[in-house]
Amino acid sequence: MSTLREVQVTFDAADPGALAAFWCEALGYEVEPPPSGFGSWEDALRSWGVPEELWNSRSAARPVGGSGPRLFFQRVPEGKAAKNRLHLDVRSAPGLAGDERMAALEAECERLVALGATRDHRVEPDGRMELGFIVMADPEGNEFCLD
Repeated sequence: MSTLREVQVTFDAADPGALAAFWCEALGYEVEPPPSGFGSWEDALRSWGVPEELWNSRSAARPVGGSGPRLFFQRVPEGKAAKNRLHLDVRSAPGLAGDERMAALEAECERLVALGATRDHRVEPDGRMELGFIVMADPEGNEFCLD
C-alpha cells in the first residue's frame, strides 16, 4: 500500500529570492513566511547567526490556500547549461479551445514577459491531439509551457 506524499519542486538558481518572486507572481503563490516568532526572514536569519552573504542562498514559495506543490529555490554556483529534462506546465487556459485558448495564452505570455520571462515559441492547435501552447523561460532560463 502506498502512502500519499507531498511534492516539492526544487529550482537551482543564481538569485533564489528574485526567482521565487517571479514564480509567486506567475502562479499566484506567496513567499513562504518566516517561522513563528519572527517578523521577517532577516530577523530569523540574524537570530540564527546566518552570515548575511547567505541570506539569499535559498527561498521558498507556497500556494495561497495550500493547493499545489511548494517551490524551493537554492543558490548554486553554476549557471544553467542545457535544456530542462523536467519542466512546469502552467495551466493558463483550462477548458478553453481554439482561438479563445490561444488568446488567453498570449495574454498570460505578455504578463509573464513583463515580469522577466522570455517567450521561445508557440505551438498551434492541430484539431486532433494538440490544443496549442507557448514555450517560455523564467528569468534564469528554466523552460516552462503555458498550457
